[in-house]
Order: sequence, then structure tokens, then C-alpha cells
Amino acid sequence: MEALNDISALLAVSMGVAWASGINLYATILMLGYMGATGNIELPPDLMILTDPIVMLAAGFMYCVEFFADKMPGVDTAWDGVHTFIRIPAGAFLAASAVGEVGPAAELAAAIVGGGLTAATHATKAGSRALINTSPEPFSNWTASVLEDVAVIGGVWTALQHPWYFIAALVVFIGLMIWLLPKLWRGLKRIFRFLGRLFGNDPEPPPHASDKNSPPPPGLENKH
Repeated sequence: MEALNDISALLAVSMGVAWASGINLYATILMLGYMGATGNIELPPDLMILTDPIVMLAAGFMYCVEFFADKMPGVDTAWDGVHTFIRIPAGAFLAASAVGEVGPAAELAAAIVGGGLTAATHATKAGSRALINTSPEPFSNWTASVLEDVAVIGGVWTALQHPWYFIAALVVFIGLMIWLLPKLWRGLKRIFRFLGRLFGNDPEPPPHASDKNSPPPPGLENKH
């Protein structure tokens, strides 16, 4: 039973940091570092680097920048676009570090699965915020940003303190992502088509061959 609990704890921490990194990487690092430095939790050995004051200072500074950028419509979408190249590898690294003491095979497996989970979470967040930005009022954007921060803090705390609860919630969340991502993609495609028409980049459909009222091609008017 104890071995099963140890496995669940490692799984929850590994997938928890990967999941949270896709939403707010800097809040995840800052929270883990602070809780580890204050003795509230015992971090895996490879994650103890997060308790270093330099790492916490850098994460805290970037969290402050993201806190404001994430609440400005349009800026948050650009921020998410840039962080596609930051959150995903960082999430994979944190997930692997959480199980590093188990062995290289577990570390590689955690990096693969954790990177995929971070990518899916990041895509869900970025897609949702892009659609929210079509709303003319900023309050929905601010609300989404605050709820994301609360979800990250609450999710990481649950993963550390109640692994089984987090694993169950993560399974539900993955199911919701599978259902939501196709809908987000269809919504984004509609936005892209609208922008294409707005800026004149949407090609006009070719005239139907059976349309007898369409004018003849140039140069053929006088050939009959």
C-alpha cells in the first residue's frame, strides 16, 4: 500500500507540474520553490533547484509581467504564442525532474507524457483566450486570467497534498480537453476566415460553369 501511495505521489507531482506549466509556468515554479524553501513540502531532489533564491526571484519577476500581460486583450494571445516555445519544454523538464530519482527510463517517460500534457493544456488555454478576446468587454478576459491563476495554485497544492484527488481531477480535465479542443479549433477557424474577408485576403469563389448570365471571358465577345 505504501509503494502504491509513493507511485501515486510521484505521478501526481510529475503530471501536476506539467499540467500547471501549460497554464502559468512562472506561478508553478514560484509556488513550488516557495513551498519547498519554507518546508511546507518535500520536493523531489531534482526539483530542489526551484528553491534557489535566484530561480524564485526570476520566476516571481516573470509572473508579475505575465500577470499584467495576461489581462490585456490581444497582448495575452501574443504572449501565449511566444510561450508555446517556453511552456512546453519547461513542462517536460519539470515532469522529468519530479521522477528523476526513480531512473532514466521513468524520467524519459515523464518528459514525453508531461510534454504532451503541457502542450494540450497550453493549447486549451491559448485557444480559449483567443476566443474570449473577440468579446468587446475586458472583464471576461480578466476573469479568465484570475481563474487560471487560482486553478494553478489550487491544482499544484492538491497534487502535492492529495495525490489521488488530483489524479482523478486530471482524468476529468483530460476528458474535457478532448471534448473542447475541436470546438476551439472550429471557433478559431471562423475568426481566421472573418479576418481574411475583412482584409481582403479571402479569394472569391470561381464563377459557376452553368451560370448563363455570367459575362463571357475577355476577347470572346465578338467571336460569335
